[in-house]
Formats: sequence, C-alpha cells, structure tokens
Amino acid sequence: MEGEVKIIVKWSGKEYEILDIQHDDTVFALKERIHKETGVLPERQKLLNLKFKGKAAQDEDIIGKLGLRPGFKLMLMGSREEDIAEVSHAPKDMPDVVNDLDIEEEEVEIENAEIYLSKIQKKIDHYVITELNPLREGKKLLVLDIDHTLFDHRSTAESGVELMRPYLHEFLMQAYRDYDIVIWSATSMRWINTKMKLLGISNHPFYKIAFHLDSLAMISVHTPKYGLVWVKPLSIIWGKYKQFSAKNTIMLDDIGRNFIMNPQSGLRIKPFRHAHITRTKDRELLKLSEYLKLIAELDDFQILNHRKWEEYKAKKARQERRNESANTK
Repeated sequence: MEGEVKIIVKWSGKEYEILDIQHDDTVFALKERIHKETGVLPERQKLLNLKFKGKAAQDEDIIGKLGLRPGFKLMLMGSREEDIAEVSHAPKDMPDVVNDLDIEEEEVEIENAEIYLSKIQKKIDHYVITELNPLREGKKLLVLDIDHTLFDHRSTAESGVELMRPYLHEFLMQAYRDYDIVIWSATSMRWINTKMKLLGISNHPFYKIAFHLDSLAMISVHTPKYGLVWVKPLSIIWGKYKQFSAKNTIMLDDIGRNFIMNPQSGLRIKPFRHAHITRTKDRELLKLSEYLKLIAELDDFQILNHRKWEEYKAKKARQERRNESANTK
C-alpha cells in the first residue's frame, strides 16, 4: 500500500499521465488530480474501466485495493464546464404549441434511434431506484437537477444555505401539492444525498422527495451537433412507473442538452451562479412555481412549449384579469 501509482487517463483523444497518486489515496483524490489535468470537475467524471470487486469504483474506494497495474490506462467520460455552457443554450423563437414537425430534426432522430432505445431499456431493466417516499396517485411528475438549478456548487461559503437558490423550499412546498418530485443529478448518489441534507431537503416536514437518480442512470448519445454527450432520458422513469409519461412530466435543468432525448418535457432554467451577488435578485423559482401550478391543471403537457413558459404565464394572467373584469360588470 506504499508508494505512487502511475495512471494514464485517456480523454477526448489525448492521454494524460497522472503521477502523484498514492496507494492509500481514494478514487475521489484521483478525480481531483484528473480535474487539474483535464479541467473536468470530479462530479462530471465517469471513469469507465475503474472497477472494484467487479463493480464501478466509488469515490471512497482506496486506489491500492483496485489492483491497478503500473501504467494502467483509464478511460474518462466527461465535459468541462465551459464546453457544457456552449451547448446548453435552447433554440429561440419556438412556437407556443409544439408537434413532432416543430422539434429540431436532430432531437427527433436521437429520441427515436434504436441504439439509444436499447440503452434505455437496459437502464429500465437494471438500474435500481430506491424510493425514499411513496408516490401518490393522480400526481404529475417534476424532475429537478441540482447544480446551478437549485444550488450554486461552484461558489464557496461558510454554510450550504448561502449557496441555496432563493425560495427553494417555498418552490418545493408549492410544487409538492401537484407533483411527485424526483432529483436527478449528473453526480454520484453519495453526493446527491449529501447535498440534499445540506440544503435541508431530505427531511423537510412539508414536502417529500420520491427518489434520487444519479449519473449511473444517464446514457451517452452521439449527435452531429454536440458530439458525444451524457443525457437524462425520462423514459427510464416512465419505463419503471407507468403512471408517468410525456403527458404529465416536466424536467427542470440548467443544461438543455440533458433532455435532448425528451425535448418537449424539458424546461431550461436560468443557471444560478455567483450566489453571493445574485441571491438577492434571483426570482426564478418563484416565477416557475406559478407556471407549474398553472400547467398542473392540464391533461397533456405535450401541447406546451416550455421554452415559452414566461409568455404562457403572462397570457394566463391576462385572461384572468379579463375574466375578473367581465365578472364585475
């Protein structure tokens, strides 16, 4: 267990030599070193062939126990934050109602490609979901990202509350009335659980989280526009829970490509960054809370274009004012 371990990381067509890893270091320490070399954050990294006892090695596993040979070549999947930002902007000028012909051709092709449907089926068959709280009959489904959606994970603070997006608990309490809530983050389950405790979400008395999904529930897809990316196919949830579908599911994520497999079900939320500066002005969750309440009345979300959610909310407000005016006459 003494001495250094020489590891070569293969990523994005290049090889990176990681020299200063000790036998008694953890996998997470290795990820931090890989971050320094590649710029890919630890929570974005997927180490494809790093195994421990036949399973994917976890952050807390000890390098010396993995049985790595000198010069072991490790395959890394993951993207730098700046690369993600470049592909995360949703298209503009979309109509209020979307049908298959209105969706970008690439999204339709990916959504229905046989190879990806096969990957999704494997996740449905083998990915294990641990329910934290029972699902409720008649509720719609809200799927939430964490980083830059609910929490500014890039800033530093003395407590997690300082990095929490404003009105988070109010938003979740309101949403819980109409939706079962699922957390899906491109990180490990251990980190998701830690963040949920840090933010006071895990044991909140007025709302409950149904279950968490981590990076292992994601699949990789190749697109002409984005290259190889990891995405969050909602069909994995729909395959396990037949009461949910595109008709009653909405996903909030700051990275639009995460829902490229389900373009009509995704709403790209404005990223929450620089918490110390922006938290006094950020009202995104308050506004989205109103939108979720409005659309909860609909039987089918597929008639919506979530890219136009602010316009939809404004239109409903105008209709309500007209109705009130008519009733007073």
